[in-house]
Amino acid sequence: MKNTIEVKQLTKRFGNFTAVDHIDFEVKEGEIFGFLGANGAGKSTTIRMLCGLLSSTEGTAHVGGFDINKNPHQVKKSIGYMSQKFSLYEDLTVEENIDFFGRVYGIENSALKERKEWVLEIANLHGRQGSITGTLSGGLKQRLALGCAVLHRPRIVFLDEPTSGVDPVMRRRFWELINNLSAEGVTVLVTTHFLEEAEYCNDIILINAGKIIAGGSPKELKQNYIKHPILEVQCSNVVDAMEKIEGQPWAVETSIFGTSIHINVKDEESAKDQITSLLAQSQIDLIGIERITPSLEDVFIYLLEHGGETQ
Repeated sequence: MKNTIEVKQLTKRFGNFTAVDHIDFEVKEGEIFGFLGANGAGKSTTIRMLCGLLSSTEGTAHVGGFDINKNPHQVKKSIGYMSQKFSLYEDLTVEENIDFFGRVYGIENSALKERKEWVLEIANLHGRQGSITGTLSGGLKQRLALGCAVLHRPRIVFLDEPTSGVDPVMRRRFWELINNLSAEGVTVLVTTHFLEEAEYCNDIILINAGKIIAGGSPKELKQNYIKHPILEVQCSNVVDAMEKIEGQPWAVETSIFGTSIHINVKDEESAKDQITSLLAQSQIDLIGIERITPSLEDVFIYLLEHGGETQ
């Protein structure tokens, strides 16, 4: 399977600030590729370079066979792009937005009519062609935006935080659309800060402070970087419990996940006894302890703390 995106030593500086620092990666045709990192990590700057919207300071990339610095206009013609900020015209109707973007892409007459039907179908907007776009829910807006971004049937699509501000049900439906595009051979590069969404990706890279700190499939990342058991502890006061557990010699890593604590431990059975005893001494009610499969959030927290080292 050929690569549709090839990135080599890509770097972007703004004055003395290095937003993207000599990164390398490849994306295969038809792949859903996750580009993950915290806000300010360099994700959006990288996306803008790959879309031909920013030139690189050093290094380069080829997107659809075109050099992003030498042929940015050809790059733009060959891709679909959906920014994290809603990009359609809110004062136009649904149909007017589709018509506008169709004509921008040079689609007319029967071809535009066919593609318009497709967008209305995937966005679940049949019967609402005349609705003002600004009155739609966040989820429907994002589905419409994705439809408009791929009206011209690009083989590569960049989605920058596409589900930000969308409820969980609509996020799942949005990812169904992404999977459908991938099944048709479209390459999808997506940035997200919802780490549970990254489970849908074929491959992932994690970026922090402009540098790639890890990469691989979700399964590989969990296997390669989390070697010790992870215990999930539910108790009456997670903040106090976290303070008591942190720094204990048997606790490799601790973090709060909602109303529970995840503890990376050296030995499962010994740690369970230690936790039970410690919480009892601290008069913290223990509700339950169980070993869990590490999540990508566990991996990401570990990597941020340890800079890409394995346990």
